[in-house]
Amino acid sequence: MTHPYAPEHTAEQTLASFDKPKSIHAPRILMLYGSLRAESYSRKLTQEAAAILESFGAEVKVYDPNDLPIFDRESYDHPKVKELHELAIWSEGMVWSSPELHGTITSVIKNQIDWIPLSLGSVRPTQARTLAVMQVSGGSQSFNAVNSLRLLGRWMRMLTIPNQSSVAMAWKEFNDDGSMKESSYRDRVVDVMEELFRFTLLTRDHSEFLTYRYSENKEEYAEKVGKT
Repeated sequence: MTHPYAPEHTAEQTLASFDKPKSIHAPRILMLYGSLRAESYSRKLTQEAAAILESFGAEVKVYDPNDLPIFDRESYDHPKVKELHELAIWSEGMVWSSPELHGTITSVIKNQIDWIPLSLGSVRPTQARTLAVMQVSGGSQSFNAVNSLRLLGRWMRMLTIPNQSSVAMAWKEFNDDGSMKESSYRDRVVDVMEELFRFTLLTRDHSEFLTYRYSENKEEYAEKVGKT
């Protein structure tokens, strides 16, 4: 029996909602990294991932966190804040890459995420965007940073893909030109970007439907069933 206070759904109706023309433009991916050092390994990992995505046909933009002010809920007119907001709205998916520092992510990546609000007017710049998470470590392999990034992705209402990348002893894994050496670590980066590419294409045309919430639209649901 249908619950009187729940919307009515059927598998047939729901599947029919996905039957719409598909976008054919290149998926738009925004990439954030978590270090300001000239020899930043999280930036090198991000650039490697960006090159892989571009080889798949994605349009990629890498945000430079230099000169972004510390989050203060006031500096919204700062050029770097405006740039980040515009890129977030432009994107259909994101990649977040952070070093692990003291068992978690760095302040550099957290500051960027803090500056991306859940809403900008009527636009929700992260909701239903796909997200891939990556980390680099100076020592043995760890997953603390990617776990923290996953938690943030959930709070930002993003669709975080199952796969992830954690590169241990990152200082050993890159060539002099900044590219990544052939290894199982690079293979995993390819796997993660491949998965992000596919998930973005799969979900981007259905983001509004996937995140249409009963709790935010109770009056409309009530009208549909004649319960005003």
